[in-house]
Amino acid sequence: MDEALADHKGFAALEPRDRAFVRNLLAVTFRRRGQIEALLGAFLAKPLPAPDAIVADILQLGLAQLLFLATPAHAAVDTSVRLTEAIGRTRLKGLVNAIMRRATREGQALMERQDAPRINTPDWLWRSWLQAYGPDTARAIALAHLSEAPLDFTLRGESDGWAEKLQAQLLPTGSLRRIAGGAVRELPGFAEGAWWVQDAAAALPARLLGDVTGKCVVDLCAAPGGKTLQLAAAGAKVQAVDVSARRLQRLVDNLKRTGLSAELIAADAAVWRPDAPIDAVLLDAPCTASGTIRRHPDAPWRRRTDDVTQMTALQRRLLEHALSLLPPGGLLVYAVCSLQPEEGPDQIDALLAAGAAAERVPVAATELPGLEDALTPAGDVRTLPSQWTDKGGLDGFFIARLRKR
Repeated sequence: MDEALADHKGFAALEPRDRAFVRNLLAVTFRRRGQIEALLGAFLAKPLPAPDAIVADILQLGLAQLLFLATPAHAAVDTSVRLTEAIGRTRLKGLVNAIMRRATREGQALMERQDAPRINTPDWLWRSWLQAYGPDTARAIALAHLSEAPLDFTLRGESDGWAEKLQAQLLPTGSLRRIAGGAVRELPGFAEGAWWVQDAAAALPARLLGDVTGKCVVDLCAAPGGKTLQLAAAGAKVQAVDVSARRLQRLVDNLKRTGLSAELIAADAAVWRPDAPIDAVLLDAPCTASGTIRRHPDAPWRRRTDDVTQMTALQRRLLEHALSLLPPGGLLVYAVCSLQPEEGPDQIDALLAAGAAAERVPVAATELPGLEDALTPAGDVRTLPSQWTDKGGLDGFFIARLRKR
């Protein structure tokens, strides 16, 4: 969704306030898609034919405004009807008007009878979370996905009063957090590069490498670059590798803004090799991103079980290659922003069971202040969106630390 908006010239031409509204409308429509589709099914006698499917899109946007964004009923109805006319479906204006007015009368009562966490979660994800975490945690995860994620920051240096300047709270792990909303670029400290936006869970992998001052660290699959910035700020000599030169450009911009430095390399992380010895590797592997649904509510509707299979094959190749880059004693931190066990603990278990020259380095509770319950029996880290509910939740991550034997 974010990429589509970034590439849309009409979106870029909007005023900042309107851009914020458009993005929020889309996010809410995806976040509540299961509920909205169920309501639409109840209001339509039969599905719209394929050539008119775009009218169903208009109705979904209209229902999102009416039932979840508190848009005045007359405005939501009028906008939906005018959009229908604007796309050349004048003959369906009456239908759209009737459905929107019926939703005004009956929608709220119907919505209150829906099981929101369940109905807004695609079946394949729900089944996988039931199996992995049990019914209570699966429901808590799905419930957390119905709320917008707060805005987290990683500081370039010391706190220096930034919590107060940003109207944010200092989290136990060192990140700052404030309520989402407003233009990030206009916040204090952005222009001088005092911080960058990074979920508190996403900031954990780099910290688990310990003191990296003066060490040569490779950040594989580095873009958009939050972990590269962390490592550079901690004094590491960083080589940031990513297959996408376009995605690396965002990292170029952030390095310039923060005054930090790193060597950026556009290359396939599964085959690239450094020219000189290195000390550690951070591999934030491509994944289904099922742990970041709060921030990317379109993600679950774009993914299928086949994606998990494809991702796990790529992750295994990257893991084996990352390990091969290290000297004996070198550290490898593996991370995925996924809730799927196949992409997390199963990967590490399979790697070690196959006889890889590596051993787990268990994460200690003292390394995860405030998140001690995220430690697994094996010494890995598993954060869930349902954790820190009193603080606004957390992205779902799996993190393992290995040492080359």
